Amino acid sequence: MLGLMQSQQLLISSLIDFAERHHGETEVVSRRVEGDIHRSNYKQVAARSRQVANALDHWNLGFGDRVATLAWNGYRHLELYFGVSGSGRVIHTLNPRLHPDQIVWIVNHAEDQVLCFDISFLPIVQAVHGRCPSIRHFIALCDESKLPGDSGVPGLISYEAWIGQQSSSYEWPDFEENCASSLCYTSGTTGKPKGALYSHRSTVLHALAGALPDGLNVSARDCILPVVPMFHVNAWGLPYSAAMTGAKLVLPGPAMDGRSIYELIETEKVNFAAGVPTVWQMLLSYVQAGNLRFTSLKRTVIGGSACPPAMINSFNDDYGVEVIHAWGMTEVSPLGTVCTLRNKHLDLSADDKLKVRLKQGRGIFGVDMKIVDGNYRELPWDGQTYGDLMVKGPWVISEYFREEGASPLVDGWFPTGDVATIDPDGYMQITDRSKDVIKSGGEWISSIDVENIAMAHPAVAMAACIGIAHPKWDERPIIAVMKKQGADVSREALLAFYEGKTAKWQIPDDVVFVDAIPLGGTGKMQKSKLRELLRDYRLPNT
Repeated sequence: MLGLMQSQQLLISSLIDFAERHHGETEVVSRRVEGDIHRSNYKQVAARSRQVANALDHWNLGFGDRVATLAWNGYRHLELYFGVSGSGRVIHTLNPRLHPDQIVWIVNHAEDQVLCFDISFLPIVQAVHGRCPSIRHFIALCDESKLPGDSGVPGLISYEAWIGQQSSSYEWPDFEENCASSLCYTSGTTGKPKGALYSHRSTVLHALAGALPDGLNVSARDCILPVVPMFHVNAWGLPYSAAMTGAKLVLPGPAMDGRSIYELIETEKVNFAAGVPTVWQMLLSYVQAGNLRFTSLKRTVIGGSACPPAMINSFNDDYGVEVIHAWGMTEVSPLGTVCTLRNKHLDLSADDKLKVRLKQGRGIFGVDMKIVDGNYRELPWDGQTYGDLMVKGPWVISEYFREEGASPLVDGWFPTGDVATIDPDGYMQITDRSKDVIKSGGEWISSIDVENIAMAHPAVAMAACIGIAHPKWDERPIIAVMKKQGADVSREALLAFYEGKTAKWQIPDDVVFVDAIPLGGTGKMQKSKLRELLRDYRLPNT
């Protein structure tokens, strides 16, 4: 027997239709590449998204054809999110921080037909356009007056001229909700990048779960600043969750420095922001140096890598901002867990609450997880046992794009490459990436734990722990440290800082001071590059 409910496909176009009808006047504020502030709203975004759809129809782009973007977080990028996917094509967000050779490989693998790019990325497009034969049209996301006279890119047109010729009337097509909506490639730190191809159904379900109170807790009362880029896993789904709930969006454009982010937060009365720890460290340093306060910001979700306890404490104790850990990955759309407290935790002491908040959190509805040993046998949820983390759910990939049926799944579960523990309450804590865990004398040392202690030192701006070959112990940890500007600390003082905070055998064998720690396109530390930089390093007394 079937239920007697109306049948409606879960399509991305329904999100912008809802936002326009019920929250049309809610603002979408963007800092543009030109440096000025642009103000729009959901009604205008919806109308211009329909112009995008008409423009793609005019070019006779086929259903499922890929439209690539090289763009910052801004209103035009947001219009492409809805106009491309809503019309049945696939939006393919490219990471502009990748090497041009990687971008060429990804574009050719995806067979992108159109490339839309912010004008600040013109040098990248100039470097790659002749090597990307599938691209038929190049569009600069700017006004006609800002289009360079001699770009060197054949047939280049401005976005405003492109959609300006089109009607804002358009009837979104109705199609099967499992059709592809968007494409995002992994960073390719090991081997070639791989494409995660999301569906309309997976994207809408992910946005719905992300908006739940125990997810990212998004509502029409929020003013959201997604610092996490729209070119990386759809800005953690926030553009979709914001449209679904009618939340105000503040899009930061290319300015990610502490001053620019702080000014946007204060001017637009942002109460919720999302990003990676490296961005929040810059913001925190700027606020601390200027003796400033937050007047509206109440919570921030931090993902991408573990947030150091010192940062959580500073935001919470000094500025009254709640830090919420989240975990995910490109293959998980990306949200897998969010660390919100349960009722049983509300009366705990501040120290005991912090112990919970340091974990990556509980699985949100739609994601199941487990930890396994090397033979894929499930391990206990006791908060102590380490295992390889595996997940499954309706927004977890089943295979990579154009892998021709090859699946990374093991008995229906996706192996994440993370090493984690899960406690009896279901809180997961990442202890390392499987490729970063340090095995010393048969015991595991978590590089994250070593980094967190260094980050608590007042002179340390950033720290990365890697393992170095040792003739007796196989590997020993060292800590690479970037000092805060104007601060100083010696090797001996920093090693002494570890005393009493961890087991003696887990204390790094050495400190290496560096001018900068390599960061990837999404703000994560690139330990593979750090290992390459330190390839000639030898441990003391070996």
